Amino acid sequence: MTAISDVRIGLLGLGTVGAGVVKILLTRREMLEERAGAHLTLAAIADTDLTRAREGLDLKTLPMTGDAARVLADPSIHVVIELVGGLEPARTFISRALAAHKHVVTANKALLAHHGAELYEEARRFGVGLGFEAAVAGGIPLIRAVKEGLVANRVLSLAGIVNGTCNYILSKMTDEGLDFSLVLKEAQAHGYAEADPTLDIEGMDSAHKLQILVALAFRTFVDLKHIHTEGITRVTAQDIDYARELGYRIKLLAIAKATDPSAAGAAGVEVRVHPTMIPAASPLAAVSGVFNGIFLTGDAVGDLMFYGRGAGQMPTASAVLSDVVESARRIAHGIPALPLELPSVGPAALPLTPIEAIRCCYYLRVTAQDRPGVLSRVAGILGENDISIANVIQKGRGTREAVPVVMLTHEARERDMRAALVKIDRLRDVAATTMMIRVEGGPA
Repeated sequence: MTAISDVRIGLLGLGTVGAGVVKILLTRREMLEERAGAHLTLAAIADTDLTRAREGLDLKTLPMTGDAARVLADPSIHVVIELVGGLEPARTFISRALAAHKHVVTANKALLAHHGAELYEEARRFGVGLGFEAAVAGGIPLIRAVKEGLVANRVLSLAGIVNGTCNYILSKMTDEGLDFSLVLKEAQAHGYAEADPTLDIEGMDSAHKLQILVALAFRTFVDLKHIHTEGITRVTAQDIDYARELGYRIKLLAIAKATDPSAAGAAGVEVRVHPTMIPAASPLAAVSGVFNGIFLTGDAVGDLMFYGRGAGQMPTASAVLSDVVESARRIAHGIPALPLELPSVGPAALPLTPIEAIRCCYYLRVTAQDRPGVLSRVAGILGENDISIANVIQKGRGTREAVPVVMLTHEARERDMRAALVKIDRLRDVAATTMMIRVEGGPA
């Protein structure tokens, strides 16, 4: 591979993150070039809107074009940054860039979650790099840490707060006792939530990021549709108050665990996204607002914690440019991209453990009429399904209204819990669907 002294960069998409990339390139060029060992030239920027003002940038001085095909076809461009977002035309753009033997850097977690395996294989086939540090946890250098820093480890588990919107909402609900709908409106007003927040609040954004992490950490490709995914829309201020009383906090967690063969019948990996109660003293419980936090355990290194800004213009642009400089360093010094650097299935890929087979503790909020014997009937159903109760809170006694009965269980199997809930919700004195939240991290 021939060394090149001037690495030319093409940018697809001058949105929020793209503008951040340009700002850093323009203001810190000397530092970046010293670290890359080459000149860095921003050769072209393709965007469908060539007139909308971008704060801090003078578009007249930039190499703007409305045609992404010109960037992809330019043989002088060595690195393509894809910041268009979405599945198409981003997938086509990346495939064309790889086929043209250009290194690609992307922040597109949805695309990688849906089509990562094919794109990694294309990059291998054409002998170029595909960097995606910015696709998970924004400015936190998590991808490189998992991919390179933990090569001597078998990853045992990871649990992460990887969606800032949901963490902001749950943090505000916890700190101020507000209902979900009110906090969502506030988050939208502050720009922390999209006008259509569905991908965030229903957990899909977290599932996209978890799929990418699992491919790296466990060397197993899990189809996105097989990741058990729940959002935060059913979590109420009441649940948050009860969690606090029990010594817990509620967070939306992306969780992956290597399954113990002796416990689940066969070795595998759990992959799930859902609201989770964690002890108030745990490190993840302290991650508030729009920040992200990922707790990872390796068999050699032990416990690790990654914390920082999971989104935003400059943190995400920082992650994008870490990949750009890495690609430029290789191009400048004639170092080929190695196939082993991209995610792949290991020699002993772990099968997905179904959600029904997992074991954890559970929080239950049963809404029942305040009548003698109701609690004993609920407890009886749980006992029949091999579920024992660790703690009970019952308030509002002596009223004619349905009241919440809150229970914390010992560890149980998901299949047994689901069977019990069906029977509990059929009881005549149970007035609403029982709220269930999984509990991780042991006793508070």
